[in-house]
Amino acid sequence: MLRPARIALFTAASVALTGSLAACGAGSGSSAGGSSDAFSAANCQGGTLRVLDSAKNSKGFDPAVLYTSGGGAIPRLLFRTLTTRQSVPGVDGTKVVPDLATDTGKPSENATVWTYHLKAGLKFADGTPITSADVKYGVERSFSPQLAGGPPYLRDWLVGGADYQGPYGSGNTDLASIATPDASTIVFHLRKSEGDFPYLAAETQFAPVPKAKDTGKEYNADPVSSGPYTIAGFTKGRELDLVRNPYWSRSTDQQRLACPDRIDVSLGLSPAVINQRLSSSVGQDANAITTDTSLDAPTLARVSADPALKKRVVTGKFPQIYYLAFNLKKAPFDNQLVREALSYAVDRTALVNAEGGTQLAVPSTTFTPESLTAAHQDYDDFPAGATGNPEKAKQLLAQAGHPNGITVPLAYDTDDTSTGAPAATALQQAFAKAGITLQLQPLSDADFSGTVNTPATQPALTLTSWGADWPSGGPFLTPIFDGRQIVTGGGNFNLAQYNDPAVNAQIDKINQITDYAAAQKQWAALDAQLGKLALTVPLYEEATSVLTGSHVKNAYLDQWRGWYDIATVSVK
Repeated sequence: MLRPARIALFTAASVALTGSLAACGAGSGSSAGGSSDAFSAANCQGGTLRVLDSAKNSKGFDPAVLYTSGGGAIPRLLFRTLTTRQSVPGVDGTKVVPDLATDTGKPSENATVWTYHLKAGLKFADGTPITSADVKYGVERSFSPQLAGGPPYLRDWLVGGADYQGPYGSGNTDLASIATPDASTIVFHLRKSEGDFPYLAAETQFAPVPKAKDTGKEYNADPVSSGPYTIAGFTKGRELDLVRNPYWSRSTDQQRLACPDRIDVSLGLSPAVINQRLSSSVGQDANAITTDTSLDAPTLARVSADPALKKRVVTGKFPQIYYLAFNLKKAPFDNQLVREALSYAVDRTALVNAEGGTQLAVPSTTFTPESLTAAHQDYDDFPAGATGNPEKAKQLLAQAGHPNGITVPLAYDTDDTSTGAPAATALQQAFAKAGITLQLQPLSDADFSGTVNTPATQPALTLTSWGADWPSGGPFLTPIFDGRQIVTGGGNFNLAQYNDPAVNAQIDKINQITDYAAAQKQWAALDAQLGKLALTVPLYEEATSVLTGSHVKNAYLDQWRGWYDIATVSVK
């Protein structure tokens, strides 16, 4: 998943400083709350939580087109799914737990069939019971071309998913690979082994949708809630008002505390205004948070110097790596020695400084970031030191037949403050010391993905990023290194266009493992194996620092999304 970049205050602050979006690198998250009263989950009800966001959220809230992993905190208030993330700080926040289902799924021996049973007593906000047919229909409608935008995995994983077009067309609109033998049982038949299926089942595509209430494209404005809140009012780009769902109960939902009576969301605010209001915490802003705006370097420095404000800063990391992507189909990067030369020439200190300093970015030499704890393995196959090794880079270029250096273009997204002009300029200056001339190729956000993610137009070298849809090595490594994931028509993320049948087979073998810890060890080993080939140049991870209002309690960053969960926050 491509995580949104930091929203600029000085030209940087974000969901991804966040968001998607951040696991706490050291395995812990800091809690925030300005009140002297201790937080009690048993006695946290009441009040109105204010949310100050910069995003306009013009797409609305159709579960078919959202990401719960990186698409923000609001959907989890409205939609329950078969599974969900465990709502605790630290490493345990990466665990998948039951939500609508009684467990995280029963797999067949080869993990190609997954069976779920729904809890008793589940109801929509209109009081009607939630059945397995509602979950099936929710998944099916996510295949409709008119509701595109959600995670792509189901189309690839489910039997018949590649050709299925959703329930709205004529003829057979049923996806037979999803079976509902009774009102509380749902069975998914996959075309290949997928040990990570319980993590995918936490995405909003698995939220139940009552067929009789489905309004197609218009469903995004007023979806039927299965979570603790329902929409009382929504003006796209301006505001969202949530009130309690009277049919939701903690007795069937152990992961959402749903403390506030109301949640009022203001949309389209400037990041500078958001952080100023959170910092001041005057009036209603004392009960405010933000779900998409982090602190930039100057503001973070000021806040860190104020003990009262510092207590209200929540910090952590989202498992996302910023890296250089080589196109192995284009010279000179078809030569591994040249790729290694660029790996040695990188000045990661300059890049971290370009991001705003060590509080906002951490250098990385591995593709799987340190914050993806279970799937991470330390390695540094091309040690450049803190500031680069230009002499080693020159030696490798000479061995590759380029004694006078090389000139190559570098594509980057001008609208992405994390992989934009400052980082590109830092790379240009460092590489010049090694005889590598970068011709900067700025692309607008509108042009970047279309150009870079289409093999026919992909540049030789790109500055980009990748984040995990859930805390596992599978969604981190597979789209980038599985040769079968190369998409010629666009939407391709295997920018190396690397296709090794042996690696593809390794990926299939790991996907059969349903033991999470065992699978992550194998993903970590595969990352270290691929690292030796210099298919990418890992650069850095971002860190998140975000303010809360002075009356907000129990705000900690989970290690799944890299943000705090509104469903666990309380106010006075």
